[in-house]
Amino acid sequence: MAKRPVKEKKKRPPKKKKCFFCTEGYVAIDYKDVDLMRKMTTERGKISPRRNTGTCPKHQRMLAAAVKRSRQIALVPFVKEYFR
Repeated sequence: MAKRPVKEKKKRPPKKKKCFFCTEGYVAIDYKDVDLMRKMTTERGKISPRRNTGTCPKHQRMLAAAVKRSRQIALVPFVKEYFR
């Protein structure tokens, strides 16, 4: 049996994600904005990483500080659901 030549698939370059905060024009991230804090955390309550959200390093640091601050004053839970 003769082997068939394997076709190589052309890989597209990954689509560059735009920073949500830069495009919306955020100067500072408010820790009291509960909807935004919940949007930027996972279903387990962890802060979403940059590679998933596409935020720039500057805004990711500000976001992490805001999420931690809102957790401390009980606006956002540390863990959304308890698993056993």
